[in-house]
Amino acid sequence: MFTPSSVRCEVYPFSMKVPMIRIAFSEEEKRALDYERYHHPHPHVQRKMEALWLKSQQLPHKDICKFTGISKHTLCTYLQAYKQGGLERLKEIKFYKPKSALALHAKTIETYFREHPPVSINAARDKIYEITGITRSPTQVRQFLISLGMRPRKVGMMPAKGDAKKQDAFKKKIWSPA
Repeated sequence: MFTPSSVRCEVYPFSMKVPMIRIAFSEEEKRALDYERYHHPHPHVQRKMEALWLKSQQLPHKDICKFTGISKHTLCTYLQAYKQGGLERLKEIKFYKPKSALALHAKTIETYFREHPPVSINAARDKIYEITGITRSPTQVRQFLISLGMRPRKVGMMPAKGDAKKQDAFKKKIWSPA
């Protein structure tokens, strides 16, 4: 694991200026940054390594931001992360993935709907509200049920002007025990 050899951060008290972060990189750290900026499998990490490699080449922050397409704040975040944990900290990938409030009740909802399949998405929405007290739009309910492995049932339609006698004969023929 590489850790920064010497880091100095100058903070301007009672000022709105961004603190200047000065980092002195060893030759070994420069080689590691140069390698990782092309060979790491994730493009976000490659961009972080590129920004730090440019910093190791003593480019000003303004130019680093322009070349890498990141903001000054993002660059400072990368530099602080490097200062705190070296290259290993920069390799961490943390994407925010919010969890649904329904996820806490997923098992209860799934067992209920496996025993009592809903007639429609709106019926499922109403039943979820009864069980959990959480309301969601029909689209969100549909996505949630799909994430549980449930699929909408396809139902056939009966023609509007069906012959009642033929339908009764069909029902008796098909549904009656042989």
